[in-house]
Amino acid sequence: MPSKKHKPEEIIGKLREVEIVLAQGASTAEACRRIGVSEQTYYRWRKEYGGLKTDQARRMKDLERENQRLRRAISDLTLDKLILQEAARGNF
Repeated sequence: MPSKKHKPEEIIGKLREVEIVLAQGASTAEACRRIGVSEQTYYRWRKEYGGLKTDQARRMKDLERENQRLRRAISDLTLDKLILQEAARGNF
C-alpha cells in the first residue's frame, strides 16, 4: 500500500489534533493512532512543522522549492562557465 503524501496544511491540522488528545491525557501512541500515522512520522512532523501556522508552512515550502530551483540554475551556470574556460584555453 503506497504511503499518502500529506500537505503542510493537513500536517499542521493533525499536529494540533494530537496536542488536544495529549492534553486530554492520552499517550502519544494513542494520539498517533487517532490521526493515522506512526510515532516516527509524528515526531518528524513535529520537528519540521511544530509551532508553525498554516500560512507559514505554505510559505516555507514555497521558499524551499524556489531555493531548489535557484541551486539547479547555479549548478548549470557553473558547468557552462567551466566548459567555456576550457574551450578558451584550447583544451577540448
